[in-house]
Amino acid sequence: MKERLIFALDVDNFAQAQKWVRMLHAEVGMFKVGKQLFTRCGPEVVQMVRDEGGEVFLDLKYHDIPNTVAKAGIEAARLGVKMFNVHTLGGAAMMQRTVEEVKTAAAGEGFALPVILGVTILTSSSDAELLAVGISKPVAEMVPLLATLAKQSGMDGVVASAQEMSLIRAACGDEFIVVTPGVRPATAAKDDQCRVVTPGQAVAAGSDYLVVGRPIAQAVDPILAAREIVAQMEAGV
Repeated sequence: MKERLIFALDVDNFAQAQKWVRMLHAEVGMFKVGKQLFTRCGPEVVQMVRDEGGEVFLDLKYHDIPNTVAKAGIEAARLGVKMFNVHTLGGAAMMQRTVEEVKTAAAGEGFALPVILGVTILTSSSDAELLAVGISKPVAEMVPLLATLAKQSGMDGVVASAQEMSLIRAACGDEFIVVTPGVRPATAAKDDQCRVVTPGQAVAAGSDYLVVGRPIAQAVDPILAAREIVAQMEAGV
């Protein structure tokens, strides 16, 4: 079960990232490298995680014209990341071209094909925030709609809250990968997340991977915290 736990490397420097990777690489299955750390440290931090024996979920949420995102996706795959993501709101053409060009490059150059995910609606977003940017459909309608679009575009899965899991499974089936952020043990603070679930609830709902950051990073004993989350995940099976 620990292979399904992804630790969020939400730090601002290489040394801190390396400290967490060395501490947790035997406790989690993957490390999420997001915008802050990648902007500060670049591809070197991805290489460091891999050199330390970890796998990388590159969480940069690409969203641009199809050509730009496809070329960025190829570069992400060349780095050897296990997963990367794009915004589904970028549209079907953007997602399709990214999948096609990454597959072509992988076949031609011989690197491993990463899991390509579409970000649906951020777990920090509410119905009111969607309405404020002109999206009249509520979260519960937008998530399965965008997940379906991602699947039709050839994506391997989506990033979504477990609160919408039953809707995603009904629309896309059980083989479609779902990575769930916004996971908090029952005793942890919600922080800036709106749609949160516990580790057990997420696994029970059908999440394939869970992304957890602050509940581990801010714990008195991060290793114990990671193990407790894995235990809660196992209890949810």
